[in-house]
Amino acid sequence: MSGICGILRLDGAAPDGLAAMTAQLQARGPEGTRHFADGPCALGHTLLATTPEAQVEVLPLTEAATGCTITADLRLDNRDELLAALGMADTGRVIGDAEIVLRAYLRWGEGCLAHLLGDFAFAIWDRRRGCLFAARDPIGMKQLIHAHLPGRVFAFASSAQAVLAAPDVPRAVNEGRIADYLEDYLEGIDFTSTFYEGVFRLPPAHCLTVDAAGLRIRRYWALVPGPPLTLDSDEAYAAAFLEVFTEAVRCRLRAPAGALGSMLSGGMDSGSVVAVATRLLAAAGRGPLPTFSGVGPDPATCVETRAIHDAITMPGLAPHLVDWSKPETWADPVAEQFRAQEEPFDVDMNLVRAVYLQAQAAGVRVMLDGVAGDLVVNPGSYLVRLIRRGRLVTAYRCVKGEEAFWQSGGSVVRAFARELRSALIPDVLRVLRRRWSQWRPQSPQSPLIAPDFARAVNMSARLHIFEAQRLPQLGHYANERADSITHTYLAVGRERYDRVAAQSGIEPRDPFSDLRVIRFCLALPAEQLGGKGWPKYVLRMAVTDLLPDAVRWRKGKEHIGYMFNLRLAAGLSQEPDIRHLVKRFVNLSAVSGGQDAEAKLQASIDVAGLSHWLDAENERTKQVDDE
Repeated sequence: MSGICGILRLDGAAPDGLAAMTAQLQARGPEGTRHFADGPCALGHTLLATTPEAQVEVLPLTEAATGCTITADLRLDNRDELLAALGMADTGRVIGDAEIVLRAYLRWGEGCLAHLLGDFAFAIWDRRRGCLFAARDPIGMKQLIHAHLPGRVFAFASSAQAVLAAPDVPRAVNEGRIADYLEDYLEGIDFTSTFYEGVFRLPPAHCLTVDAAGLRIRRYWALVPGPPLTLDSDEAYAAAFLEVFTEAVRCRLRAPAGALGSMLSGGMDSGSVVAVATRLLAAAGRGPLPTFSGVGPDPATCVETRAIHDAITMPGLAPHLVDWSKPETWADPVAEQFRAQEEPFDVDMNLVRAVYLQAQAAGVRVMLDGVAGDLVVNPGSYLVRLIRRGRLVTAYRCVKGEEAFWQSGGSVVRAFARELRSALIPDVLRVLRRRWSQWRPQSPQSPLIAPDFARAVNMSARLHIFEAQRLPQLGHYANERADSITHTYLAVGRERYDRVAAQSGIEPRDPFSDLRVIRFCLALPAEQLGGKGWPKYVLRMAVTDLLPDAVRWRKGKEHIGYMFNLRLAAGLSQEPDIRHLVKRFVNLSAVSGGQDAEAKLQASIDVAGLSHWLDAENERTKQVDDE
């Protein structure tokens, strides 16, 4: 992870204010800051060297013959292929990933994006055309935020605060986004909104071109399912998956010595990443792999903690554990980051913050994770489709297996009846129900939203916007699953991890977000994703003999992030009360109303997060006014 930013003066004036932008990106790039200026354009870069090549490459980088200049936050996974295609394979010098992208742009123009594999956000000042070209990777692992004032200025950066530091970009809070936060599930209302009016996220898989004539944004990639994969056995599917997944993990191990680590929960996703990574590192004579986990004090009473203790028995690990019951070891720095968080949506990321902070203290700059696993290795509407094909016995067995896995204690018969009712609803009724939901008045579900504020931001309209872009109920199976992977849910989740990791100067990497893994999983039969009542069946089979059976066949899922939130909330409650800052937005009586303990805690955390963000925003606004 590095920080990038830039200004393009659309009135032809020389840009200023770049230093103020890079000052906002120091946590993302603590190893050095560089500026570039050429006519109406200025580019900035703050370095966090997370590949060996990045330790050598100096950005922004200019190609002498054309004057084209790039600033980038990226990791390419097909370097060798690109170097060969661009005639750069035998230069005898270290070539950074950004130089490869710049050369690809000079060869293929904006079509270069079809040739890139990896995580990236970059911008290229094309002096020949007098325009700025920028792009973001297909899944959205990297961020690119921008503001456009036609005829005056265009500014972009890795964070909204850096964009707002650019001259002429106004700072005005987008109160609709506050409403989205309070409603919780509206975080994914779209791909573009930020907490500031006129400041936008570039969606994943999109690029932009801007010059004096205006701003043009287009999608350059879409996830299109290929032909289905048909193999002879479960073992064959598992072997084929492991081959693709291993390559995705291998590409994400490219890091300076001592800089690589991994999250490790008690589940399948990060566990599989670690299992494959340790094997690859051992084969290369590297290791051990530092892992970082949030745990409780007693494995006997906590399924997640017990599974983590099983997972760290894998060879080749250097495990680090953060215990929620020992807040003296983590709560103060986590609270500091909580108070300074870039967006209120990050309020529940306190276990992740604690883990990243421990990784930072251990010298780690690159953290593997498995965040996208739940979406990528997901069977979708598998049960409904089984029932519609008349495979009732198979469907019943799957429901029985799922009830046993989740240990819900509910009736298998009732659970199967629910699936049966869902399958028997005709598609035409599904369509009519969705259309009706888009027309009928809707009210917020969260009791936190103050009624007057909900009316002021037209909350009903915001709910309709979200409803309109909800996932389709059914349809072609592979298309349904492709839509779920490229929905806003994954994008906003990855953006949260990006922001929180940036606070600790860490770059997240997720093998499940690799396009090759995604395409492979789209081609799999549904039975390999949810077979025999086990979620992620193909993944469980693929890591046989790599991941302990106690983790592979663990039943249920327990999130102990709640306990980190609980301990953090106890500390925050001792601070001066600043809830008055939110009284226009929040129904404060809901925080202490008739809810269960967990709901009250969540409401308390939500209000604290928004209060601290507004407090920090008031300070930032005051600084701007003083200047």
